[in-house]
Amino acid sequence: MESLPEAVLIRILASIPAVELVLVCRLVCCQWKNLVDGAALWILKCQQEGLTRADAESDAENWQSFYFLSKKRKNLIKNPCGEEDLEHWGEVENGGDGWKIEELPGDFGKEFPSEEVHKYFVTSYEWCRKAQVIDLRAEGYWEELMDTTQPKIMVRDWYAGRSDAGCLYELCVRLLSENEDVLAEYKSETVTIPQDNDASWTEISHTFSSYGPGVRFVRFEHGGQDTLFWKGWYGVRVTNSSVTVEP
Repeated sequence: MESLPEAVLIRILASIPAVELVLVCRLVCCQWKNLVDGAALWILKCQQEGLTRADAESDAENWQSFYFLSKKRKNLIKNPCGEEDLEHWGEVENGGDGWKIEELPGDFGKEFPSEEVHKYFVTSYEWCRKAQVIDLRAEGYWEELMDTTQPKIMVRDWYAGRSDAGCLYELCVRLLSENEDVLAEYKSETVTIPQDNDASWTEISHTFSSYGPGVRFVRFEHGGQDTLFWKGWYGVRVTNSSVTVEP
């Protein structure tokens, strides 16, 4: 192996699973350590697996992080569309008649922009709120990555009213430390949807970046109510919530 040209060795190493490269191959010898720590190997692995990035940055650490983040990228919110009732949602506040899950499009509603979404959560005549806390380490985002690379954390939510009733909507997302201190926060304004609206779905989003070291949890909370105080479920509808750590 020592006699192989470096370019050939890189191609051989690129065929090995990424975790083994970092945890095993990197420890074999100085040459292998330098190759695993270098940019060329990770650029090749990205090319082989169809992972592309917008910039042409060749920094070794950034390319390695980009590879792992791209492979891990998924929605960290569990049960975002109510397919499992209120499973995985904690700190639930059931004002009025409480939360309810309904099938799209619902009474006086509209279909969701994506055919993959079939249900939504709907609020009642007093404030309904629910939250989910994401443990980033448990999801595979190690401390050094969060503290040094500080990848962007993208938050999205969708809300709508029904066309015969007005409602309110709020979103609050916090980045928390190990001790659950708030390190960064996004809080939307209180959105007011008037009665006789068109019932269309609206996306709200926010991207956290350069948030500093120490982030270990993401707390996502949203909720709302109707403004007519009608018994039942005439408040804001929410679905397809997402939190993703971006490459």
